[in-house]
Amino acid sequence: MQLLNILYEKKNGVAWITINRPQVMNALDIETRKEMLTALLDADADEEVRAVVLTGAGDKAFSAGADLRIFRDMTPKEARRYVKLAKQVARTIETLSKPVIAVVKGYAFGGGLELALSCDMIVASEDAKFGQTEINVGLIPGVGGTQRLPRAVGIRKAKEMIYLGQMIDAQEAYRLGLVNRVVPRDKLDEVLNEILGLIMSKSPLILRLAKQAVNKSFETDLASGLDYESELFIYCFSTEDQKEGARAFLEKRKPEFKGR
Repeated sequence: MQLLNILYEKKNGVAWITINRPQVMNALDIETRKEMLTALLDADADEEVRAVVLTGAGDKAFSAGADLRIFRDMTPKEARRYVKLAKQVARTIETLSKPVIAVVKGYAFGGGLELALSCDMIVASEDAKFGQTEINVGLIPGVGGTQRLPRAVGIRKAKEMIYLGQMIDAQEAYRLGLVNRVVPRDKLDEVLNEILGLIMSKSPLILRLAKQAVNKSFETDLASGLDYESELFIYCFSTEDQKEGARAFLEKRKPEFKGR
């Protein structure tokens, strides 16, 4: 596949998607989002891929948000098409059958933060900055900021971030539960590899079921969510990996999961 705005490679069971527009702080335009969607769907369909890492090229930004040049003369009709595509990318990340980890260095603002929020985990460098900054340019978040951010940090903090358009640093993001890990830049690869190693040691099938169950908790009432969880739990007992996991534990050895 020919990709101009992202870098996409697969190695050792991990698909790496890198927004490659460092000259504009990895701002997200239409073509970049289309290419991301193409890469995500490819990673989802590839049985050799066990996890996806999403990051930005260069040292300054994960993504500073939407490329505002395309907004200058955008009509409501064009805005509808744009936000439909952007939501499709975010929802694809959120529902992908594999874990998706955002690695944030530098700025994650506006649509960049919304992109990270759609991921399963966020690992940030100590100098990372986060902000839902759309209000500063006469907009509200349009790709999940008003919905996913309150679920991550609570409604009052989310309102503060959205209303004021100010940024928070990595430690504040960690305190709020927005990110999973905050590490020095020179330790990012080490920490990421530790996380990926743990993911690789699990059953890809059971990980997929776990992701589906957790996602359901934000999409339904508690009783329905509990029923859904129970059905997936019961389904585990029809899989080879559940039997292998139990045998390996009792035999005091590492399990050899096959994803079946």
